[in-house]
Formats: sequence, C-alpha cells, structure tokens
Amino acid sequence: MEYAIGVTAAIAVGLFASVIGFDQERSFYPVVLIVIATLYLLFAAIAGSPEFFVAEAIPALLFVTIATIGFRKTPWLVVVGLALHGVFDFFHPAVIANPGVPVWWPGWCLAYDVGAAAYLAALLLVRRSSNAT
Repeated sequence: MEYAIGVTAAIAVGLFASVIGFDQERSFYPVVLIVIATLYLLFAAIAGSPEFFVAEAIPALLFVTIATIGFRKTPWLVVVGLALHGVFDFFHPAVIANPGVPVWWPGWCLAYDVGAAAYLAALLLVRRSSNAT
C-alpha cells in the first residue's frame, strides 16, 4: 500500500507544481530532492540517536550535492538524484538500522522518489519537444 500511496503522492505533487507554476522555477525539484534527502536526519533526531544522525548525514550530503550540481548544470542530474534516492531507500533498512524510521517509510519514499523522477523526466522531455517546435 505504501508504494501506491508514494507514487500517487509524487504525481499529485508534480501536477500541483505544474498547475500552480512552482516547477517553472529551476530550483523546485532540487529543493524537493534536498528535503527528501534530509528526512532520514529527522528520523534519527526523533530516535534521539547521534550515531544514526551522523550515519544519515553522509548520504544526505551526497544527495544535497547532487541537487546543487543539478540546479547549476542540468535538471537531468536531479532526475538521476531522485531515482538514486529511491535505490537508497530500497537498501536503507539493510545498511542503516535507524530506529526512528517508520517501517513503511523506505517503501513509501522509494515509490515517491521514483515517481517524482519519472514525472520530472517526462516534464523535461515535454518541455524540450515544445521548445523544439
């Protein structure tokens, strides 16, 4: 169920951002990636675990870096970052046993991340084809 809700949420947020015009700003999806990347830090803080906070900070910094470079260079890097975060979510429970992470979170986040990556990729392709005509 968390997978269906995650994909639905990603598409709903993407459509909302497109309708309102939020995603006209180049920074929108990089900020989404940064927020997604830092949520595991929130779960470590909820658990009151400095060790897990440090463990979660390492991948968070990686994804913040990808978002920043993607913002500066190409939004396609943000697509890659979102998809890679989905892969990270899949492996997260086996790599970092953060007790603050809800059981359903990695699956939900994986689905959201991949859904958001797909939405952004489709948006970029549509914009490219409409600019080419």
